[in-house]
This record gives sequence, structure tokens and C-alpha cells, in this order.
Amino acid sequence: MESIVEIQDLTTSYGERTIQENISFQIFKKEIFALLGGSGSGKSTLLNTMIFLKEPTSGCVKILGRNIWKLSAQQTLEMKLNLGVLFQFGALFSSLSVLENIMLPLQEYTDFHQSDIRELALMWLVRVGLKEESAHLYPDELSGGMVKRVGLARALALNPKILFLDEPTSGLDPKSARHFDALIAEMRDLLEISVVMVTHDMESVKGVVDRMIFLKDKKIFFEGSLKDLKGQVQSIDSFLENL
Repeated sequence: MESIVEIQDLTTSYGERTIQENISFQIFKKEIFALLGGSGSGKSTLLNTMIFLKEPTSGCVKILGRNIWKLSAQQTLEMKLNLGVLFQFGALFSSLSVLENIMLPLQEYTDFHQSDIRELALMWLVRVGLKEESAHLYPDELSGGMVKRVGLARALALNPKILFLDEPTSGLDPKSARHFDALIAEMRDLLEISVVMVTHDMESVKGVVDRMIFLKDKKIFFEGSLKDLKGQVQSIDSFLENL
């Protein structure tokens, strides 16, 4: 399988506190990969090292074959355009409408005509399962599930090669969470992208995740598929309780 993210001997820290210590793993093209672990295990810190928000203490983060923390400013910008990010609470701009939020990256990073940008934004709005009538709404008028979908549409607007998700189903009721899982899998298949998610939702893991790592005590405690995990532990619930 083709590797799209390679983490090599990565150590991260905040001051003297080490979060991860010499961890290594790969993420492959077109797979949905989960970062799991207990509270404080460093899931979000690890995600942040891959999206230019947290520089590692040592080690290498390779994305699309490039060490992202050794790139020039121009190369960094070019790399960022290959990455779509959906933050936990959507991170929508409250002063912008739904459509304006989705249009924003297209306006910032393309030379498309304004009318084409509007049409593309509407296309993404519909593609993530929202109605065109919601385009004029503002974030404070949206349900939690709608906020997630708008954030997803914005994250996908520039056709990234990798989609990063931070707790994508948090705050959603079980039915909405499963619908969002299905949407993520649909987007992966349709766009042929890789998906990397931080999650604590084991139903998401069971439903759509191809492979995962569990973080514990600064190390990778487990790496593999759910099938691999079932073959190694007698009780998944007991395993999770001991993380």
C-alpha cells in the first residue's frame, strides 16, 4: 500500500513534559485512520504535529513524501493546500453565512471568478448533505450536526489529499453521529482521499475506521485494524478501560 503519512521517531513535548516519545507509524492512501487513547494521551497533540500547529521536539513528520517541518514558507503553503481540517467545534466564522464560510478558502487560494466560487461552494454544501436553502443561514442558526457538515464542506473545498478530523462526532446524538460516519466514508470513497481522525467514539471505529493506533504512556500501545485488536484481546471494553 502507498504511504501518504510517515511518522518517524517522533517526540513531542510541552516544556519539560513529554507527550509522545519516539513513536513511528504510517498512514496509507485512501484509508480512514484513527488516533485513539485516554484523556491526556496526546491524540490532539499528535494531530497538531501533522497540520502545522505543533512543532515536534524531534523526529520526522512526512506527508506526501516531504518532511513538513523542514519546508520553506512557500512549500509550507503548498503543502497546507493538500490538507483539509475539520476542528472539533467546526470553527466557523460567526459573522459569515454558511455559503460564505465555504467560499472562503476558494476566495483565498484560487483565481476562480466569484460566480464560479459561489457555484462550487453550493456544490459542496449539497455534497455534504445540506439543502441549498441553508446557504444563507449563520452558524448560530445551525444545529450541531449542520455545523459539522458546513465545516466539512469548507475543509473539502480545495480538494485536499488528506482530511484531518478532530472528534468529528462529539456533541452529536447517536443517530447523527452514525450519519456523519457514513458521510465521511462516502467522501473518502468519492474523492479517494485519506482520512485521519482523533476520536473517542468506538462506534465510529467499529463502523468506518480501517486502522488505528492507541496511545498510552507516551508510546503506541496498539497499531492495527479492529480485527487485529479483537485477535489480541479477550474484551475490547476491558482493553479500553485499561488505557
